[in-house]
Amino acid sequence: MSKLEDLLSNKKLDPRRVVAASNKVERRSREDRAIALAKKQVRGGKSGEALEALAKQKPARSGKPLTAPLLSRAIRGDKLSGASKQRVLRAVNAALASKKQDAVELTDLF
Repeated sequence: MSKLEDLLSNKKLDPRRVVAASNKVERRSREDRAIALAKKQVRGGKSGEALEALAKQKPARSGKPLTAPLLSRAIRGDKLSGASKQRVLRAVNAALASKKQDAVELTDLF
């Protein structure tokens, strides 16, 4: 049993709920898309102070939600990349927030 599996069972979280929460959390917003567009335009040769300042920012969301196979690998305790672990953490915390429970840290999951 992995730490994640123990936490999901103790907090009574369904893995499908965690995946659904990840879809909402990781969805790119208008600001994230604007940052990506600005980066593309700066690489393409356009210039401007506001454009370059926007291009230096980092999007708040990855745009890649947690998938069911990734969550099942995490529950089994297989190796995951750091970015995948962060996605799992954000999804679990979003699901816990919807149940009005306290957030957990990465060390509580892995």
